[in-house]
Amino acid sequence: MKPNLKKFKITSKKLLPVDDFIEKILYEPKVGYYSSKDPFGKEGDFITSPTISNLFSEIIGIWLISTWEKMGKPKIFNFVELGPGDGSLTKVVISTLKKFPEINKAIKIYLYEKSVFLKKLQKQNINNKHIKWIKNFNSIKEGPVIFFGNEFIDAIPIKQFSKISNKLFEKCYSIKNKVDIKEIFIKCNEQDLTRIKSFKTLKKLKFIEYPKKSFLELNPIIKKISKLSGGILLIDYGYLKSNNLNTLQAVMNNQKISMETMFKNLGKADITSLVNFNLFKEYFLKSNLKVKKIVTQKFFLKRMGIIERARILEKKMTHKQKGYMEDTLSRLLEEKQMGTLFKVIFGYKNKNNDFFGFE
Repeated sequence: MKPNLKKFKITSKKLLPVDDFIEKILYEPKVGYYSSKDPFGKEGDFITSPTISNLFSEIIGIWLISTWEKMGKPKIFNFVELGPGDGSLTKVVISTLKKFPEINKAIKIYLYEKSVFLKKLQKQNINNKHIKWIKNFNSIKEGPVIFFGNEFIDAIPIKQFSKISNKLFEKCYSIKNKVDIKEIFIKCNEQDLTRIKSFKTLKKLKFIEYPKKSFLELNPIIKKISKLSGGILLIDYGYLKSNNLNTLQAVMNNQKISMETMFKNLGKADITSLVNFNLFKEYFLKSNLKVKKIVTQKFFLKRMGIIERARILEKKMTHKQKGYMEDTLSRLLEEKQMGTLFKVIFGYKNKNNDFFGFE
């Protein structure tokens, strides 16, 4: 699919908070980053775990099977992938589940995608009439539900605040003549201030990144989990200890670029932020979900048997294929790559607490 190269020019007569500003750049119809191009793989701007190796997606499939078993093998079991990218993960999960007839009969798979452009790409890649694309979760009415998001939260724009003279001010952007963009701080509104103060994780910070849009996105998900039981598994890059840092970053052509460069290439670069995992843990607990210990991607994948699975596959591989396998494992597991930067969190509601991958 060819990218839409129409020139992006941001417009707004009023000040735009950071999250609204990024939302426009990423999702503006036809010209926004996720609305106009395929950002995945070597030809895109970044590579995700499912596009690095089918092993990652296969492990998620195996985790899904184990979770279904831990929940008592329900006859109806729902799986929702949040922000499915190019569809690589779900495609492999479908293939993995076909080897296990009992869960394959029970499972219903849904894809939750905001981008019309990416939805078309996913349908091309998956090409399965049993998969349903949804805009909300109203059609899921019975059976436990597992939500899964790989690099889902980092793609949802955040708010940024700075504490000045013990008062909180929100960072906004002033836009003039479509190209003159300046940072301006305004007094934080009472609603946001009250909510921010309710989180212990954010106390004592002088610079705060607050994922208001993420929480709004997760609210109906948590309601569905609370009603039907199940959980939400999120894998993303982020941190555990709050550090007063501005974690916004832009990526173009598989390389990080400065925010100044991003301003000159609106709609052509991806903008993300690091996920504050302890903040999301606190949010889940406030929402009456239980939360497993937050672990690194390396810990989770190794606990789920990715090394053993790789060794089995290598027995039928050529020398060149084995080399590629080792390279992909390194990217997923090594500390200097995705291994420790990426974290895994599982919030859930279920009688069973013994889920694989976290201990």
